[in-house]
Amino acid sequence: MKNTSPWRYIPSLYFLEGLPYILINVVSGALYTKMGVPNDVFVFWTGFLYLPWTLKMFWSPWIDGKSTKRKWLLLCQFLAAAVFAWVALALGAKGFFAASLIGFAVGAFISATCDIATDGYYMLALSPEKQGYFVGIRTIFYRLAMIFGGGTLLMFIGFLEKKTALVQAWQIGFFFVAILFALGAMYHCRILPKPEQDKPAVSAQGKTAFTQSFKSYFTQKNILYILLFILCYRVGDALLEKIITPFLIGPAESGALAVSTAQLGFIKGTLGLGAIIAGNLLGGWLLGKYGFKKCIWPFAIVLILPNFFYAYMAWAKPSIYFISALITLEHLGNGLAMMAFSIFIMYVSQGPYKTSHYAISTGIMALGMMLPSMLSGKIQMALGYEHFFMLSAFISLITLCIVPLTFKIKSIEETEKTFRQHKINLGDAD
Repeated sequence: MKNTSPWRYIPSLYFLEGLPYILINVVSGALYTKMGVPNDVFVFWTGFLYLPWTLKMFWSPWIDGKSTKRKWLLLCQFLAAAVFAWVALALGAKGFFAASLIGFAVGAFISATCDIATDGYYMLALSPEKQGYFVGIRTIFYRLAMIFGGGTLLMFIGFLEKKTALVQAWQIGFFFVAILFALGAMYHCRILPKPEQDKPAVSAQGKTAFTQSFKSYFTQKNILYILLFILCYRVGDALLEKIITPFLIGPAESGALAVSTAQLGFIKGTLGLGAIIAGNLLGGWLLGKYGFKKCIWPFAIVLILPNFFYAYMAWAKPSIYFISALITLEHLGNGLAMMAFSIFIMYVSQGPYKTSHYAISTGIMALGMMLPSMLSGKIQMALGYEHFFMLSAFISLITLCIVPLTFKIKSIEETEKTFRQHKINLGDAD
């Protein structure tokens, strides 16, 4: 297995890495909306589910120093299978909300740990040339997992809702996910190479890996600009993420659009699928051709546009065809914008503790997502959908205010120059 092609495991690794995030943070909203849980209740409590992704920076050095990344990610995939089976069973319980929420919380911790291990394994198993070569591929399959979870799976559950009881339809959906994780873990046990450098990290000068990795991250040049960009780039996304689903499938009398579960799944799982792939591929190609600093302005603009789309939909209540068109454009723009964000994190996560640095960056990003999302439910319930989306559109303009900071971060230019010297094209496939 030493010479196993990355094509045999990078797509599946990043598909399974992305799936829990969308299930725990987005699909849970569709579930609780259908089960009649009020927006302000489930949005607040599911907002805490971001916490493991926020705090993973604190245990990522420990992951670095204990066992191999390969063993960690395999363990997490098997545990994810057990967690989603638990959620499926919990939906049939009397106190389903608390029981399923506990399952999602444990799953969030497991998923955040899997992120650390998978990203670390990626950096250890692939050469710098291959890392750049596959950055677009891994992003595409991560996003495919999100489209599958938030689209295709919902479409499947929506079909089941017409054939059986609501609870049973959702139970079948989550049992399917559990089986998928179990099969994926068994496949990876067999196929994943064992890189020679995949060993517990040993810190120099007697310092712990934990202290060394945090010190090197927070003392790097332009750290203030890096932190502000990571925290604020997705502020509009953070406000929208948990409100979009109840807005689309909630009852019309609440101001929502009353789209069916199956329609939502079709829009996201079919139209959104093509748009997100196109956005990632186009984004990778543009970044490879023109560089990060030339692309970040237009990419930031397309990131904030969906906030204005939803403000319009809340006011106009357009047809399902126009809703589909706007959500497709949202996915296309998001594919472009998130490609830039992935490259940004990779560029500022270099050096001997790059696994920990990457985890710290994504943890800070999760903090930037968590706090606005927790408040979004109460704000929406107080303002209604129309005024909420108008407010979120205005707040999303913060993204444009922090883009100029990236032009002052020297490590982006230096890392990009190194990648170009290796003739790495971020939009190419192997």
